Formats: sequence, structure tokens, C-alpha cells
Amino acid sequence: MTAPAVVLVGPPGAGKSTVGALLAERLGTTLRDTDADVVETAGKPVADLFLDEGEPHFRELEKAAVRAAVAEHEGVLALGGGAVLAPETRRLLAGLPVVFLDLDVGAAVKRVGLDAPRPLLTVNPRQQWRTLMAERRPLYTEVARAVVGTGDRTPEEVAEAVLDALELKHA
Repeated sequence: MTAPAVVLVGPPGAGKSTVGALLAERLGTTLRDTDADVVETAGKPVADLFLDEGEPHFRELEKAAVRAAVAEHEGVLALGGGAVLAPETRRLLAGLPVVFLDLDVGAAVKRVGLDAPRPLLTVNPRQQWRTLMAERRPLYTEVARAVVGTGDRTPEEVAEAVLDALELKHA
């Protein structure tokens, strides 16, 4: 059975794409990002999908992207921040080497700020962040084999912590 070597989950700005690229390099594999898969399928950026088609449509595309990636990809897999909202996705992640990249509100706002490509954090990002995390933190924790804090670490340090947490050998 094909399965990802590492699956990264966490909120916007946690570093899933950046850390995922470092992990893929260290493990001698590739990175697949389900947000990029959704963008490729839809032919438009995530922010435009939210605006033009709505969040429910985006979430359907996201579920399909996660399902395909979990079935096909053997490297490092970075999931979109809200992918864990779907019970189907959480079931797919059961038993996989999932790491929740966690960070606090202060670090998150510094990283994502008012960045337009993050449609769920465009108005009052601190409050939106708290609301988002109150809903999602239990879900990230539910699917994770390990939790790695990212707030005060460099991406390289986070990648090392992920490898250590999963007891993976690397170059």
C-alpha cells in the first residue's frame, strides 16, 4: 500500500509548505501540497475559489485532493489548514505519520498578517485566528502522531524536530 512518509497538518502560517520542502529534501523524496493540487484542479488561487465559488465548493475540492494524495503520494504531504475539518479526511489520516505544526497567535499574525491569499484571516486576524484554532486544534491533535511547535524555531529546526518525533532516518 502506498502511503505518505510524513503528513503535515496545522493552521495557516505554521510552515507546512516550507518545512515540508525541507523534510522532502532530507528524506530524499518529494513534497506534495494539497492546496496546490486544488489550485491546479480549479485553475485559480484559493482566495479566488473562496470568493467566486464559496468555501463549501473549496472544501469539496480539498477532500478530493487529500483523498488522491494519500492514495498516491509516498513522500511528504502538506495539507491545507482546514483539511482536517472533514471527517472523511480525518479517517484517511488514521494510522499515518501525521505531525501537527503548532504555533501561537502572536507568531501566526506575524507570519500571515493580512495576507490576501488567506481568505479566512482577512478581517481582524487575531480574533479570526483564535476562533479558527478553537475549532481546529482538537482536530489537529486528533489526527497527529506528534505535535511540533514552530513559533520560536527556524524551519530547519522544525524539520529536525519532525524527523525526531517520527524517528525517521535522514541525510
